[in-house]
Amino acid sequence: MKSSAEEIKIIEQVLNHLDDDSTDQQADLIQIPTTEYTSPDRLEEEIAILFRRFPLIVGHVSSLPSPGDFLTHNDTGVPILVTRDKEGAIQAFLNVCRHRGARLEGRACGKANTFSCPYHGWTYDLTGRLRGLRKAEHFGDFDKGDYGLVKLPAFERFGLIWVRPSPIEPHESTDDPLDIDAWLAPMAEQLASLSLDSHVVYKTWTLERNMNWHIALEGFQEQYHFCTAHKHTACSAYLDTQGVYLDQYPHVRHAVPIASIGKLRDQPVDEWSYRRQFMTQNYLFPCNFLQVMTDHVYVHTITPIAADRCIFSCLMLIPETPTNPKAEQYWQANYDVVRRVFEEDFQIGEGIQAGLASGANDFFTIGRTENGIQLARKALIDALEGRLTAS
Repeated sequence: MKSSAEEIKIIEQVLNHLDDDSTDQQADLIQIPTTEYTSPDRLEEEIAILFRRFPLIVGHVSSLPSPGDFLTHNDTGVPILVTRDKEGAIQAFLNVCRHRGARLEGRACGKANTFSCPYHGWTYDLTGRLRGLRKAEHFGDFDKGDYGLVKLPAFERFGLIWVRPSPIEPHESTDDPLDIDAWLAPMAEQLASLSLDSHVVYKTWTLERNMNWHIALEGFQEQYHFCTAHKHTACSAYLDTQGVYLDQYPHVRHAVPIASIGKLRDQPVDEWSYRRQFMTQNYLFPCNFLQVMTDHVYVHTITPIAADRCIFSCLMLIPETPTNPKAEQYWQANYDVVRRVFEEDFQIGEGIQAGLASGANDFFTIGRTENGIQLARKALIDALEGRLTAS
């Protein structure tokens, strides 16, 4: 695939770093109070804003290929039901019956024309409308139109399904409660180039880990740790700290070059292939990453459970379903490697969380080359203080 103008500039910047023995750097150090990783009050504020007011990735379009397909999502603490309706549109609702609040659909995914509450049998269609209830005469003058499922803003973009985990407000348009295209515009060129709508899910996994969600997030936001934390795994494959960080506020594109990228000096620019030379870690505010490898993509989501616990979930997307043992072996090997590398990060992260109780640190120092953490933190503070919204 031909490299974009942005990608050519990234390659040129890496080659300059090699020639000058330099790195991308921020203007100064920053310090993050360790209370941000331990305070229940801080977490409550983050959940109310970051995990309710912004769109999050909840799945891949291949999970809902046809009308009647559905999936449920619970990681944010908000029970979500996502459907593809008979017209082929994505719909999302609170997975809560409007009668007495029972969980409407308990399965992780499936196919259905209607959803019937297991408590009293109220039944809803794929667009959330209440279609029927047992012994309706017992409810007297009752307008079913007032009892549809509570709708959530949902979107299908770049092969991914996005949902904002809070209902449409009275002041918002029911047709366009937020401008998802404007929200993703800074990353649109990169996301479109991946053609994720034609990929398939090879593996999914979800882990609960004993660390604050920021600690897990920060492991993907800098490469300063690569050659210590991943000394025997990822280190040898990539340059040490000489990646490129593009501030696509509120998102960040982090291009991590392979160790042999210097060979491009001997090739014409129009023959440069960006994707063969990089792992790209695309941070999508507030809690998603698209980690792009040479021929496949991981979609990570990190959500908090408590101040000292989080959920890490991942989709491994590949170009096509394996059709022979050789292909299966290849993708399984890639899966095994990434699970091993992630586990190295998670073990360190849990150690960090355990060490917070010791009082050894009042703050964490973020260096000038830990660019992704610094860039993402600006957007984080802006959101918490009301300067950044998705509406």
